[in-house]
Amino acid sequence: MRAAGLLWAALWGLLLPPVTADEGILHASGNSEPPVTKDYCIIYNSNWISLPKSLDNATFRTLENLTSTVLCNSSEVPSGLMKDKAVVVMRGNCTFLEKARIAQSAGAKMLLIASKSRLSSLSDNKTDFEDVTLPVALIRYNDIVDMQLTLGNEVNVTLYSPPLPEFDFSMVVIFLIAVFTVALGGYWSGVAELENLKAITSPGERETRQKKEENVTFTPVTVILFVVICCVMLVLLYFFYKWLVYVIISVFCLASAMSLYNCLAALVGEIPFGQCRIACCNKNIEVRLIFLAVFCIAAAVVWAVFRNEDRWAWILQDILGVAFCLNFIRTLKMPNFKSCVILLGLLLLYDVFFVFITPFITKNGASIMVEVAAGPFGNSEKNDGNLVEVPAERSAPHEKLPVVIRVPRLEYSASTLCDMPFSLLGFGDIIVPGLLVAYCRRFDVQTSSSSVYYISCTIAYAVGMVLTFIVLALMKMGQPALLYLVPCTLITSSLVAWRRKEMKKFWKGSSYQVSDSSRTPLLQDDGTPGLYRK
Repeated sequence: MRAAGLLWAALWGLLLPPVTADEGILHASGNSEPPVTKDYCIIYNSNWISLPKSLDNATFRTLENLTSTVLCNSSEVPSGLMKDKAVVVMRGNCTFLEKARIAQSAGAKMLLIASKSRLSSLSDNKTDFEDVTLPVALIRYNDIVDMQLTLGNEVNVTLYSPPLPEFDFSMVVIFLIAVFTVALGGYWSGVAELENLKAITSPGERETRQKKEENVTFTPVTVILFVVICCVMLVLLYFFYKWLVYVIISVFCLASAMSLYNCLAALVGEIPFGQCRIACCNKNIEVRLIFLAVFCIAAAVVWAVFRNEDRWAWILQDILGVAFCLNFIRTLKMPNFKSCVILLGLLLLYDVFFVFITPFITKNGASIMVEVAAGPFGNSEKNDGNLVEVPAERSAPHEKLPVVIRVPRLEYSASTLCDMPFSLLGFGDIIVPGLLVAYCRRFDVQTSSSSVYYISCTIAYAVGMVLTFIVLALMKMGQPALLYLVPCTLITSSLVAWRRKEMKKFWKGSSYQVSDSSRTPLLQDDGTPGLYRK
């Protein structure tokens, strides 16, 4: 049951970060001495107007607050009131460019549209409004109120859109989390393998070990079936996201709670004190493990309730996510390098197809992978492609799939001002290469090869992550990390096996992993269990 839950949750682990809208900064300055300044978030359409990249080239305008009107008719505002000013009006009743045309005809030099709901991208038919040239931007209504309270009634404003920083230190945090999880998961798998090898020399200990373990071994056929299910589920999620997202959230809560328990129970088991037990259902259960189970369930429930609290919920999601990845890497066993090549190769093709090929298939030209990762853009009401009206009440939180490691961006930019943007890494980009690292570690244990495969593959994973970040910075768009991680790890492992003249053994794996436990184990020269004799 536990292994099935982990497999189900892992099917959603190969995702990409969403693409952001055009975000800019409104720089406001009061007339007090010394002048007080403050920045606010704006959303604009770069296809309509280009904004300066810095304040050096920006022009300040006096702000005229007309939030008492929606500016859908020129008669709503007295003549001359908007001349050479920046004007802010309320959102609704007519399109953005209709408001802009009226403001421009009245002499305004900038139009801000205040919204009481969640900010969304500006959408309108610009071909019908070629004569509109003044800057148009969307701003939160609460920011206009804050502007008056902070800076007073006489405010000068300007708009600019600084370029996004090419590098953010959140990438370093993501890198450390990913490498740590892969390395620890592989090491943990090796520890379990060593215990298995010791257990097979003792029949009684072997039975106890088999009862405790809930491992799943991937054969080549299982690997192909797994990838096919991944494809089907991604397509289903693309069409039925609104309903399936809650199913995945529920599965993640269950799987992550069990994973966190397994990880912490392994640590608690090493503590020599506090081992009092109680009898329950003909079993003796450690009291501390009961409290641990309650704690893990509570952690998952707290995350589920507060998952949309971006200020801190990401920490809990990352902890649960790391535990899930660690437990998955330890629980699922690849029997040989052949299965690893098939799994990583097929998932690489899966990633490339759904990121780069599907835009040529979908009607809107969007990547299925990116659309699923970003979720539906709902919150705005559209009519014939033109955004015309938005409800006044606060919109519902935007649900996203909890299958990523999230770290808030640390560099200041328009994105950090508008929202709390995150650097993301899908669980699949940790688990899939992690399964190869775990196999390398188990092979090291089986052949007593001083961890050379494990260390080499872990370093190759780290190099692949660095390469991913470099390409991400150069291309300024989300990248399928497996495109770089798979070649780095597979090629490195192959070279190590070839150099050590163990390629045939490495490719087929140790026969004891697929042999019957009733066979008699042979002992190697050093006395440790080796292969089986029929």
